[in-house]
Amino acid sequence: MSTPSSIDQAEIAKFEAMAAEWWDPNGKFRPLHLMNPLRLDYIADQIAAEYGRDRRSLRPFDGLRVLDIGCGGGLVSEPMARLGADMVGADATQVNIGVAQAHADQQGLTIDYRATTAEALVAAGERFDVVLALEIVEHVADPAAFVATCHDLLRPGGLLILSTLNRTARSFGAAIIGAEWIMRWLPRGTHDWRRFITPDELAAQAQAAGLMVADRKGMVFNPITFGWSISDRDLAVNYILTARRG
Repeated sequence: MSTPSSIDQAEIAKFEAMAAEWWDPNGKFRPLHLMNPLRLDYIADQIAAEYGRDRRSLRPFDGLRVLDIGCGGGLVSEPMARLGADMVGADATQVNIGVAQAHADQQGLTIDYRATTAEALVAAGERFDVVLALEIVEHVADPAAFVATCHDLLRPGGLLILSTLNRTARSFGAAIIGAEWIMRWLPRGTHDWRRFITPDELAAQAQAAGLMVADRKGMVFNPITFGWSISDRDLAVNYILTARRG
């Protein structure tokens, strides 16, 4: 019997069409390049606090097995590997995996990249200390089922870190009108506002899957400075959530 899949083929096709631009900081993935330092800082803080690691050390995450599901071109997998994590980068798009592997090879990094799905990894018995699902949950076919699959990929006590877009008028203005229509960073139709998920909805899905929500923060973009900042209060557009498997 085939393993059910969370992937949405129409969503996959959108990112296949842009795959060659993953590592162009001024290309279609410019918003992710701008966001990356902030979300990496948050991720590193959460992992270091949970596992008692010193972020000032050269390789603070040595010995931790980390999955970057929906890894794209490897924008998060590469810096995490540099911090010592035993990285597995998984993406349903073979084109993305090819781009990610080629770039990692150029950088002399060892990352286990695989063209596969979260469900297939569960079926294979794979388990991780940390699962990262960044800017992916709004693109999967069934978000609640995807979050439950991420739970199953975690070892007991492991962390799931998800980032996504809230479903608000402000997120429509920023992600659709701003990023797609005005700035044209992304092709029109990259995002479907109706698929955005509120923090309360995502937290409820995590709790239903048996996860304990440990933290959630907003990631706020300043269009004047083109900088990002973390916020305890403003989760109206982008946000990031950490949950723990008991």
